[in-house]
Amino acid sequence: MSGVPRPLNPSPRLLMGPGPVDVDPRVLRAMSMPMLGQFDPEFTRFMGETMAAYRQVFRTANRWTFLIDGTARAGIEAALASLIEPGDTVLVPIFGRFGHLLAEIAGRSGGRVETIEAEWGTVFEPGRAIEAMRRLRPKLVACVHGDTSTTLAQPLAEIGQACREIDAILYADATASLGGMDIRVDEWRVDVMTAGLQKCLSGPPGSAPITFNDRAETRIVRRKHIEAGIRPEGAQNGPGRRIQSNYFDLAMLMDYWSEARLNHHTEATSMLYAAHECARVVLEEGLDAVFARHARVSRGLTAGLRAMGLELFGDQRHKMPNVTGVVIPKDVDGEGVRGMMLADFGIEIGTSFGPLRGRIWRIGTMGYGASPRNVLLCLGALEASLRAKGFRAPAGAGVDAALAAFANKAAA
Repeated sequence: MSGVPRPLNPSPRLLMGPGPVDVDPRVLRAMSMPMLGQFDPEFTRFMGETMAAYRQVFRTANRWTFLIDGTARAGIEAALASLIEPGDTVLVPIFGRFGHLLAEIAGRSGGRVETIEAEWGTVFEPGRAIEAMRRLRPKLVACVHGDTSTTLAQPLAEIGQACREIDAILYADATASLGGMDIRVDEWRVDVMTAGLQKCLSGPPGSAPITFNDRAETRIVRRKHIEAGIRPEGAQNGPGRRIQSNYFDLAMLMDYWSEARLNHHTEATSMLYAAHECARVVLEEGLDAVFARHARVSRGLTAGLRAMGLELFGDQRHKMPNVTGVVIPKDVDGEGVRGMMLADFGIEIGTSFGPLRGRIWRIGTMGYGASPRNVLLCLGALEASLRAKGFRAPAGAGVDAALAAFANKAAA
């Protein structure tokens, strides 16, 4: 087929899956701002402002806090490829789909990967992970903070302390939790953390915030090898093995984002504008207010789901406030319900992966989409779709329970 493609005209949707989510209109406006050259003083000022803003979002004093051009997975790959030298022992505690992803990328980076696994729907008791760390003495521990596949979040503070005791680097993937949960990089002793814009930060996929401390910097800089053609006169290579990826080479990216302004790549201008505005909007609302809003919306959603006779998935002590797992009732066509919600109501909710595929739905209440209005619309559509597929949800019970939860100021 040839000819001019039709103009893009996406159908309006309410995205209430595990991500991506609806983009805040302020972020969309920021992305329409004019282009600037990557070394224009105005643009480099925006780069500096973005670094400073994400230090606040990550709650860190790390100098090295910037953006990786690419989706959240680009941030993961930049971190692991730059930290892992071939033969390094890497421990990956796995409690969902994205732990397997970390193990995959660590292995491709040359690491000797050791894994421990928890049943999907649970997280690790810190003692179990710490015992494995002390036994294996890894150079790096790679852990997901919030795993949307199971809707649970892994406590990190005790793991971070144990990593210091054995001189291991702790990397954490906060793609699903940054901007929706109270993350404290420095307090938890997380050495490296990455995220993405497309979940609680209310942006589009395509930029991955990263932060790392001096401990990680030392390991990265020893592998520094600047490519020919942009290498400053007199520059010396580090003693370590060259980082396998050029694009995701954190040693060169540090020079790009520093005053050195190494011409490593052309920054994704519109995505930097988006990331800048995502952080600005979160900080304008206030971190504590943002976390409280996510928690309140989660309480309303879970109250409504339970009132409809639905079972929540997983250990609720460790549930993320921004995504909720729902057990698909026996004899209900889970994909049929999702399809009806999308086709008749324009609302998207998610399924899951691996052993949970076809067993749970995942409902996201993230960032700009974390509002009582969206919860009420979703519950109404879910009830109607369930009833159409033969599940006798009590009429109106879900919406009524959510309204009551939202009205309960004592729980706010």
